Amino acid sequence: MTILDGKKTSNDIKEEIKEEVSKMKANGEKVPHLAAVIVGNDGASLTYVGSKVRACERVGFESTLVKMSSTTSQVELLDKIHELNDNDDIDGFIVQLPLPPQIDTQKVLLAVDPCKDVDGFHPTNFGKMALDMSTFIPATPFGILELLERYNVETKGKHTVVIGRSHIVGRPMSILMGRRGFPGNSTVTLTHSHTKNITQITSQADVIITALGVPGFLKAEMVKDDAVIIDVGITRVPDETRERGYYITGDVDFENVSKKASFITPVPGGVGPMTIAMLLKNTLIACERHRA
Repeated sequence: MTILDGKKTSNDIKEEIKEEVSKMKANGEKVPHLAAVIVGNDGASLTYVGSKVRACERVGFESTLVKMSSTTSQVELLDKIHELNDNDDIDGFIVQLPLPPQIDTQKVLLAVDPCKDVDGFHPTNFGKMALDMSTFIPATPFGILELLERYNVETKGKHTVVIGRSHIVGRPMSILMGRRGFPGNSTVTLTHSHTKNITQITSQADVIITALGVPGFLKAEMVKDDAVIIDVGITRVPDETRERGYYITGDVDFENVSKKASFITPVPGGVGPMTIAMLLKNTLIACERHRA
């Protein structure tokens, strides 16, 4: 059994990007600039955005953090997005989700210039991804592909089962795993909350990608020997016996499933760290495209 170490791999990617940025600086070229917009004071969002800003510093990117109050109107947020769209200094930007209830998330995501949509959420980029065209792949699915590629996990002709159909992970992964090329060329089954006999389906899978957010959902009896397990779930479970008052866990019963798996991602330290690394990679790609 091999652990797909997202922490190590993400550090490798950041070092590669840092090297690339150093060359850009040496050539007197503009370095990539990532902006993040956060509306309100959601603790998890603030932590996540903070780690993105620190990651930018580490690789030598410019970064801008736009903080807006939780009472911000949709019009005000859309004005800010148009401002970022028109700012040639900024190569890519993200709008941190979730947004407050007075704001229509879909309208906001549609307002982002697809050329600066380094989250890969704009329908233009999603459509290009579905058509196998060059585009921004959403950071978490991009990270999963990168892990599979760097650990040389065979996907051609395999049966991949995706659990969960969110626009951020499940649906894009179901498209990407069936695309031509590597990683890809697998036969994909997309399952969700209305899927019947899910154990029957998962027990036939060579690769399982689960993005449900249900702690310990995937049990050992649902998995065949030597399956590849990608756990995207991340849940804080309250636990008074721990110093922090909680522990982090994924969708997979890691202790028992890992005994049967050929490759498996841990939680934490698997897919999570890859997301920020691939956001940086998308920003680098955006910068190179703007320069071309």
